Amino acid sequence: MAHVRQVQSILDVPAAQWNALTGTDQPFVQHGFLAALEASGSVGPDNGWQPAHLLIEDGDRHLIAAAPLYAKGHSYGEFVFDFAWANAYRQVGLDYYPKLVNAIPFTPVEGPRLLANDDNARALLAQQLQELPDALGASSLHTLFGNDASTAAMNGAGAIARRGCQYRWYNRGYDNFEQFLGELSSKRRKEIRRERKRMREVDVQVTVHRPDEIDDGLWQTLYAFYSRTYAIRGQDPYLTPAFFEELRQRLPDHVLFFIASHKNTPVGMAFMMKSRDTLYGRHWGCETDYHSLHFETCYYAGIEYCIAHGLACFDAGAQGEHKIRRGFEPVPTWSNHVIVEPRLARAVDGFCTREAEMMTSFEIEQRERCDFPAADHPAS
Repeated sequence: MAHVRQVQSILDVPAAQWNALTGTDQPFVQHGFLAALEASGSVGPDNGWQPAHLLIEDGDRHLIAAAPLYAKGHSYGEFVFDFAWANAYRQVGLDYYPKLVNAIPFTPVEGPRLLANDDNARALLAQQLQELPDALGASSLHTLFGNDASTAAMNGAGAIARRGCQYRWYNRGYDNFEQFLGELSSKRRKEIRRERKRMREVDVQVTVHRPDEIDDGLWQTLYAFYSRTYAIRGQDPYLTPAFFEELRQRLPDHVLFFIASHKNTPVGMAFMMKSRDTLYGRHWGCETDYHSLHFETCYYAGIEYCIAHGLACFDAGAQGEHKIRRGFEPVPTWSNHVIVEPRLARAVDGFCTREAEMMTSFEIEQRERCDFPAADHPAS
């Protein structure tokens, strides 16, 4: 007999059991990443991300399925935008918040969202998620950036599917950066070389560092760069300083800092994570906005790292049509949504159907601008 329960902290779940369900070494779904978010105070009731992880255990109370789940009082830090849906709820006199979010906080990266030891357990988990918002008095449930297995399970449970688009770089067995450039159009090769030349002319270089190579003083500088990115937009940073220290202790082999320096003085950085085959660009910041510094630190240095280390894919983050000009390719993403109120559920379903048609056309247009045909798209 399966036993379903919720826990208020990932720290209450055995790490080995949770990780055994992921089926991947992608860092974001690992127990250590979610624990770092909670232990550092980056997520919690004080900032509107209340952990409410859903677990399914067998008769021996061994974990067979799990979903990272949060009760939320806002829609920030998700990257699948539903502010219009919240307004629609308000207009008919209903509360959109709290809602439930089955996702990795602040992380628009595709991956497992319904963790399970087999398809039957995953289907049971999807059904439980489908029923949960009504049972808990929430307006809705949102599974964001699910992989194929998670998306299929939520579709099978009757959730509404929503299509998005991101951009990724794929390694076609390049020996070096110049060989990659040779695959691009002449105009794009010249543009990238010009941007990289600007960095050399002002004596800015990017070096890659593991967490154990960064002392306290340098770390404070890097966090200041990260914070400045949010301060420019009038926001507090999502991640606390303690998060990076927690991550350094829990997942040190997955963490990289790409540090841009001017004559040995740090001027910018990109925080990235990696799995066995993929590099993930996550956050960036700088002290001074050198021309092309963002492209060099966040894109070109990452591509060079993937080529040098044989990584198959570089996922540099959400959005950014300009990535097409830099060798990235459009790929579809999916989210799933359960809306409790029937009238609004029908409206959201209709909206997502129309939006998916537009996103499909948009992706085709982006592919036509790309230097790589879809048939040449490597497996991710």
